[in-house]
Order: sequence, then structure tokens, then C-alpha cells
Amino acid sequence: MTHVYKTIELVGSSTSGIEDAIQQALTRATKTVRNMRWFEVTETRGHIEAGKIAHWQISLKVGFTLED
Repeated sequence: MTHVYKTIELVGSSTSGIEDAIQQALTRATKTVRNMRWFEVTETRGHIEAGKIAHWQISLKVGFTLED
């Protein structure tokens, strides 16, 4: 069996950390995107306030299989 994938780009953010930012993006996407299979982190950014990390922002490519 072969699969054909489509990719979308998502951006997740979190004050807790990188992994939480990724999870926030994927959790939200599952509400409207089916058959997600993989992700790739393409960019990592952060916002600084008073010399400390205020929040993380992570860009992802997400691949999902197309339905027949």
C-alpha cells in the first residue's frame, strides 16, 4: 500500500515550553484535520520580556494522508 501525503504549516505557542507549543498546534489541528501522520519543526522563536523567555513560538510542517 502506498500513501500520498499533503502538508500544511502550523504555528503553536506556549509559555511553558517548546514541546507544549508543538502539542498546542497539533491538538488544535486535530479538530479539523484528519489522518495526521508526522510533523517537522521548521522554526523556533521566542519572545523575551524583562530578560526572560515570555513564550515560545514553533512553526511546524504537518503531513497527513489523503483520503480516497
